[in-house]
Amino acid sequence: MKQAKYGLLLFVFLALPPVVNILESIMIIHMHMQMPLLIIAGVLMAKFFLQRYPKFFETWNQNGIPGILLFLVILLYWMIPRTMDEALTLTSVEVFKFISLPFLAGVPLRDSWRKLGSFKRNILFIVITIMSFALGLLYVKSPVQLCNNYLLIEQITLGWGYLTMAICLVIYLLYISFTDQSAYE
Repeated sequence: MKQAKYGLLLFVFLALPPVVNILESIMIIHMHMQMPLLIIAGVLMAKFFLQRYPKFFETWNQNGIPGILLFLVILLYWMIPRTMDEALTLTSVEVFKFISLPFLAGVPLRDSWRKLGSFKRNILFIVITIMSFALGLLYVKSPVQLCNNYLLIEQITLGWGYLTMAICLVIYLLYISFTDQSAYE
């Protein structure tokens, strides 16, 4: 239960107005720090929900696929430039961000991750790698400003952040492809 408490503390810390203002002031920090930290808070809090409602997760997420699909849908939704922009201007979208990322992405991710085999986990990494490449190219190559609240240079920086993340994921996938993972389990 310590993890759930740490997750709740992280969630409350991220929801503090000064912290929100700082994390959302720079585009790459908004996308690559605040949003993943909200998911991590959900992953940590998931232990509480998994222990409290085990039947719910066994009924609706038996093999982990529905939970991972929900995670991917939420992740993809928040990668759209307009949603990130609206989170800064509309309170309802901001509230949805603080609900969806921890509770609709983080909690299902933890429940699903242990149910997925290594093959399905690698497919998830490949999907996220492709999404990162696509978004990186979109943010870097777009001649126009995609978000009204951020400068074009911040958009390009975010694009390079996505491309860097995609390259790191490719390196990881190559690593696990050419090493015997059973020796480390």
